[in-house]
Amino acid sequence: MTRFYRLAIPVFIVGFIAGCVFWYIFSPSFIDRVVNEQLPSGFALTEVRSGQFRNADGAHRGSGSAKVLVSEGGGALLRFTEFEVTNGPDLEVWLVKDPDPKKSSDVNASEWLSLGPLRGNKGDQTYVIPDGTDINAWGSAIIWCEQFSVLFSVATLSQPEV
Repeated sequence: MTRFYRLAIPVFIVGFIAGCVFWYIFSPSFIDRVVNEQLPSGFALTEVRSGQFRNADGAHRGSGSAKVLVSEGGGALLRFTEFEVTNGPDLEVWLVKDPDPKKSSDVNASEWLSLGPLRGNKGDQTYVIPDGTDINAWGSAIIWCEQFSVLFSVATLSQPEV
């Protein structure tokens, strides 16, 4: 019987740890976080930059639009509409100087500004751009996995068509 326990206990421990690691890494792939934030009311907002999210690669997909909105008082917001991205651990919203990063190394080689954690991988959401940020200096909005340094989706920001 002790021989059984000497084998069963390490197998159980290794299996438990492997299961926890698997759940941590892969559960975001099949669990969606849906948000539906409304724009703040009472502000006159003007769209100054916009772009469409695209896939970073075959495993990291994104769609929807990103818009930079500016109020009369000078505050700026980054707004996602009809947004959807592959879920993952530790996702963040960044503004990046590179207008068209194609891979993670392009992002790492560029300057970036974090707007905070991604609230949900689906739905409309808004992020505050810090006061004093030169909006025209940032070429793209990206979804970035901070933990694994992986690019999930990119929206190149350009002047809106009139």
